[in-house]
Amino acid sequence: MSINSNNKNMKTKFNGILTLFLALVVQINFAQEKTISGTVSDESGALPGVSVIIEGTTKGVETDFDGKYAIMANSGDVLVFQYLGYKTTNKKVGDSNTINVTLEEGGEVLEEIVVTAFGIKREEKALGYSVQSIKGDAMTEARESNITNAISGKVAGVQVTGTSGSVGASSRIVLRGNSSITGNNEPLYVVDGVPISNANFGNAGSSGGVDLPNGASDLNPDDIESITVLKGPNAAALYGLRAGNGVIVITTKKGDANKRFSISVNTNVTMSNPLLLPDYQNSYGQGGDTNFFNYVDGASAGVGDGVDESWGPALDAGLSFVQWDSQLTNNGNPTPWISHPDNVKDFLDTGFNVSNNVSISSGGFRLSIGNSDQKGMMPFTELKKFSVGLSGAMQLGDNLKASVSLNYVNQNSDNLPITGYNNENAFQQFIWSARQVNFSDLKDWRNFPLAPVGTAAEGTPLNWNHNFQNNPYWVLETNTNTFEKDRLIGNVDLTSELTDDLTLSTKLGLDTFSQLDTNRQAVGSNNAQNGSYSERQIRFEEINASFLLNYNKDFTEDFGFSLSFGGNHMNRTYNRISGYLPNLELPNLYNLSNLQTGSTAVLGNYHSDQQINSLYTYGQFSYKDMFFLDFTARNDWSSILPVANNSFLYPSVTGSALISDIFPVLKENKINFLKIRGSWAKVGSTGALGAYSLNQTYGLSNSGFGNQASVPNTQFNPNLKAEMVTSIEFGIDAKMFNNRLRFSATYYDAQSEDLLLPIQVTAATGFTNVWDNIADMSNKGIELQLGGTLIKKEDFSFDVDLNFAKNNNEVTSLGDLDTYVLGGQWGLSLEARPGQPYGSLIGRDFERTDSGDVIYENGLPKIDSSQKIIGNIAPDWTGGANFSIRYKDFDFSSLIDAKIGGDVHSMTYSWGRYAGTLSETLIGRETGLVGNGVMSDGNGGYVANNVVVSAKAFNQSSYSNSIESSAIFDASYVKLRQVSIGYTLPQKFIEKSILKSLKFSIVGRNLAILYKNAPHIDPETGFSSSNGEQGQEFGQSPSARNIGFNINMRF
Repeated sequence: MSINSNNKNMKTKFNGILTLFLALVVQINFAQEKTISGTVSDESGALPGVSVIIEGTTKGVETDFDGKYAIMANSGDVLVFQYLGYKTTNKKVGDSNTINVTLEEGGEVLEEIVVTAFGIKREEKALGYSVQSIKGDAMTEARESNITNAISGKVAGVQVTGTSGSVGASSRIVLRGNSSITGNNEPLYVVDGVPISNANFGNAGSSGGVDLPNGASDLNPDDIESITVLKGPNAAALYGLRAGNGVIVITTKKGDANKRFSISVNTNVTMSNPLLLPDYQNSYGQGGDTNFFNYVDGASAGVGDGVDESWGPALDAGLSFVQWDSQLTNNGNPTPWISHPDNVKDFLDTGFNVSNNVSISSGGFRLSIGNSDQKGMMPFTELKKFSVGLSGAMQLGDNLKASVSLNYVNQNSDNLPITGYNNENAFQQFIWSARQVNFSDLKDWRNFPLAPVGTAAEGTPLNWNHNFQNNPYWVLETNTNTFEKDRLIGNVDLTSELTDDLTLSTKLGLDTFSQLDTNRQAVGSNNAQNGSYSERQIRFEEINASFLLNYNKDFTEDFGFSLSFGGNHMNRTYNRISGYLPNLELPNLYNLSNLQTGSTAVLGNYHSDQQINSLYTYGQFSYKDMFFLDFTARNDWSSILPVANNSFLYPSVTGSALISDIFPVLKENKINFLKIRGSWAKVGSTGALGAYSLNQTYGLSNSGFGNQASVPNTQFNPNLKAEMVTSIEFGIDAKMFNNRLRFSATYYDAQSEDLLLPIQVTAATGFTNVWDNIADMSNKGIELQLGGTLIKKEDFSFDVDLNFAKNNNEVTSLGDLDTYVLGGQWGLSLEARPGQPYGSLIGRDFERTDSGDVIYENGLPKIDSSQKIIGNIAPDWTGGANFSIRYKDFDFSSLIDAKIGGDVHSMTYSWGRYAGTLSETLIGRETGLVGNGVMSDGNGGYVANNVVVSAKAFNQSSYSNSIESSAIFDASYVKLRQVSIGYTLPQKFIEKSILKSLKFSIVGRNLAILYKNAPHIDPETGFSSSNGEQGQEFGQSPSARNIGFNINMRF
């Protein structure tokens, strides 16, 4: 199979669907309607966001920023104007095409409509669980290339971790804590009712690899209408086996049957610079001899030239030595031994990202075309994206409606950066480094001589070190990591009104993509002397076919009832073909046929199929529109579970009571809305089980001895069952003073049971592990939201929205196991341990007295070789603060994002101290230093340590891969996550032009770290989005500070 054939098949499918779609939407019915327009205001001025609906229908629009609206209506229709905290006003359409309305305060609070599971729209008062939504326009203006990052700080109980500032970096999102030990802990993403894959197929880890974009980053922010976060099992229960971690429901923009032809153009330009770089020392250069340095071959033939540490002679002290570039600049003679304080900053480029999007709407039809071109701060790294969105709806008859939604995206990169401890990661070279080197001088490598014969870098361009490194510019230009992905997400929906009370909906949803990624290493690469090449092709397809029968009936004026019954069939296919050449026959030819004679290629081919069949029902009882009782039940049958245990029922019950309607006196006292709610639910997960984790399968691998067959190390277990999460939730929601003060509080308790773990078994069985349901975990917490419109005048308003969440996570049981290792780096391991939060950091500490003093011997700290808990990645609490100001035609908003508590293990700090490159290593360079602690008094007691040792000896014994606790830091941070300043051109300047609106905004993302304790790094970090790569860092590509502008025009 080739990627070209995959692309051709995908494009054929896409063209076929597009043809059908255009044939569908070309039939447009024209009625005897006219456009009614006007302005809605109150005594203070224009009101944006007012709902204008034709009475007795679902046709409606909202007023724009200037309070203006336009709607297609017939003479005699009644327009209903509704707005939060104002009296509802009705206006009959007559001969005039203009209807201006002034609303009066003091009316009923207009109920907010929330999109929930399956795209069900519910009034806020009827919800028995916590739900939060984000509007898409905010994500378009202050744009993130990965929409997951756009959620950060805006929703209580949501923790988003961006892995780095590199192009294509993945992001991890967790709702209300981790709920599985081995399984994916990120929520399910659903786009227009279609579940999509958010998988990250990169191989980034502590020892290197490439971090690839997570699946949600494929989505175009310009196409998103809203994001609704279903944080707990109670809100997500209808998704059953896939809802153990919550659900993120994304609704894309659609055409509006009430609007005529319109065009929207959005352009976003941002520039990126490092938010933070390590604080390097600039007083001492390369080597280990403090008095002399001499470069010969960069591989130890001289004095200090093979060392990748900076314990050498003092810089800027009038010294001159033969250095790496002396042969280029001074005929091989000594050159000044001077510092270059900005050598890392100058190595990096200014990142640049240009995004453009054009959308066309006409009636119920919408077409969107977007592209972005992102240049990374790391030289020669980039990522491009192209997307097309199509949606349309039409009435096929009196009782039948059809709708179609398609989103195609192509992402491709000619080079993505290496991460982790790998000498092709440029930031590793800056930690293990020579502080006298001006790294940007290495850029002109094409005109350099080659590294000497016999060195590890033989045949590659000159570098300051040839023992451990290649020229970093040569690596970034030559050893590229390419990525290309074509993806199609879409659905076709038919809805039929069988009777006045009964409707039938059917939906066919598709998520499919083809991906090709390659990794190239040229001959002479430090860790691939003969070069190497790998190629991987992935093909993924998930099809969901569903039906839903809805019955809605008000039995009396007081009693309402609705009931729905449906089913879904999910079929997922995954195919991967890979090849790796450890040695190349011909240099610079990257093809799987270019295998060096005598070498063995490593080939792989994997295919899997998975199915889930589901039946579900949900319903609601209501009384006087004040009391609501909802119930759901879903039964899933999964192919990856044993036949005897593959059927699971997931029920939920929720209830809410509108106290403000029960006791009208509350409204008389400015409490417009007061609701109490509660819910109980069960949902599931299959943890880390794969499609064939239960069956006896065989593997074939090739080696120098031919093909060899093997059986899995993990034993088949026919008694496995799904993981289960049982949750209760209680809350209160209030709106006061005509919605100018808003408050919400939620308490939840989620118990994860029967969690799947591989248990070690005796080798006599022929296996090393067996899967079993043995673990339990608990998440309990509170979420608070407080918002207020503090000032509201005709030309000025000021809003504040705050959120806070505290989650207490505990691994309550691992069966008979004492621990389970999730990941780690060097001597540190990331583990799940009973009685501790998920993600304990385990490693070695110094030997200490009973009072905690470090014990020294001969002036150096003693290391306790025992493994102990030295930290945990779980935060104590998270929160956000959003401030919005409007003055006339100007608007301002800012977002502050906080994560307090938790720990991070930084090998940047540890190796930077060991190598003498960080600022802390300046202490005692000339005088020596005395470590803070105690030493033996010779009589069984201790006295204060007073032994002077060299700075190098102290740092290399206190910070290395032999001691972990010295590199554990508080991972708390408070960030100025977003700022935008916008100006909307007044209508009086454009009312006679084809332009309907124009807004210009200056935007910034990740502008500053307002508070942190971890030195040199951004504590928001991880090698990738996977469970085992959290809370660890080395050679971190710096987070990006993005500043730019956004222009939005509507015609």
